[in-house]
Amino acid sequence: MDDTLQINALELGKLLSNHNGLNVVVMDMRSLNFWTDFFIIATVNSNTHLSGLERHIKDYTREKDMDILHRSKRPDNKELSSEEWSLVDLGGIVIHLMTAKIRKFFELERLWGAAPIIFGEADQT
Repeated sequence: MDDTLQINALELGKLLSNHNGLNVVVMDMRSLNFWTDFFIIATVNSNTHLSGLERHIKDYTREKDMDILHRSKRPDNKELSSEEWSLVDLGGIVIHLMTAKIRKFFELERLWGAAPIIFGEADQT
């Protein structure tokens, strides 16, 4: 198994944490689905904070020669503003940047609770 993807996921989790992403977790999704290997979830406290974290992700992916396959600031839900949830799809790694309100509402850690958390803490309430 190639550990590069896991190393990248852990480095990205640490990067977000180092840049004040709140309650950052990296979840190992490999045994639960076929479409991604890792989720990274971080809470943001403002649109400026969200944009800054996206910039750090972009810089990291450029440095590591990784492709951003898709970036969405508004998942398919008309009730969400673009400032509440940003999804960055790197293929094997999917990053969710969410406000505390949206993170609590969707509870991705609980939804995917069978996934081992390899960085961060399980209880993010």
